[in-house]
Amino acid sequence: MSILVCGSLAFDTIMTFEGRFAEQILPSQLHILNVSFLVPALRREYGGCAGNIAYGLRQLGSPVVPLAMVGNDAQDYLARLQGLGVDTHCIGTTAGNYTAQAMIMTDLDNNQITAFHPGAMSDAHVNAVPTDAGIQLAIVSPDGRDAMLQHAQQLHTAGIPFVFDPGQGLPMFNGDELAHFIELATWVTVNDYEGKMLSDRTGLSFEDIAARVSGLIVTLGEQGCEVWESGQKTVVPGVKAAEVLDPTGCGDAFRAALLHGLAQGWSLPRCAELGNRIGAAKIASRGGQNYQFTA
Repeated sequence: MSILVCGSLAFDTIMTFEGRFAEQILPSQLHILNVSFLVPALRREYGGCAGNIAYGLRQLGSPVVPLAMVGNDAQDYLARLQGLGVDTHCIGTTAGNYTAQAMIMTDLDNNQITAFHPGAMSDAHVNAVPTDAGIQLAIVSPDGRDAMLQHAQQLHTAGIPFVFDPGQGLPMFNGDELAHFIELATWVTVNDYEGKMLSDRTGLSFEDIAARVSGLIVTLGEQGCEVWESGQKTVVPGVKAAEVLDPTGCGDAFRAALLHGLAQGWSLPRCAELGNRIGAAKIASRGGQNYQFTA
């Protein structure tokens, strides 16, 4: 039985700004913003939410099937995933498009500015959720708008429990659409900023959201996370990283641990404990798919 990961596969171009965005951006001049950042360090990494989550699941030893769309430039990425033991038969290829590309700039305070070109991801809805692949559990993570809507509905119709992880895709949806995602999902996971936006757009408090699903997980970075179940909140303490090098992909590493634990039948707090540990391991390495971790 495998875990289906619906989401993006992307190439990440990661740049480091050796200063602080707050010192370069004048709040009173935001209406005529024109800034330039010198980035001495630049590297290209494999990324995308589905790719990062799949990598984390393989680190933990779980079987994983990404459901994603790539362009004709992804041959090396597909070979890498296959080398990690990832089942790639549900990854489609679309001609005439690049694989999704993220340009991520990080400052000294680990604040990030990201530019994202969706490319082939815009056609991700063409790939339907497989019904004959032995899927026991799934996640709907950031992807094309139509793909997220359709995959959530397809998973619900097929009776496959899934985690709704709107992430940076959350602004694409209005309150009614987000409320519908919650009704379809089994669990919801967001970071604290996304949680506030989800609550504002739906008009639902965290308690309200948790009452509609089996659990709500709100991550708080180094402070750990909150686990909401049946109207009750459990705070799971964070894990201090050996060093802080790069936050890119920390949320995806956490979600890999969440899925791994759910597949084992663990409680949500225990899943979150593992998520905090793997997140700490990830932030101590550069890129979303270069850390080493075992359960």
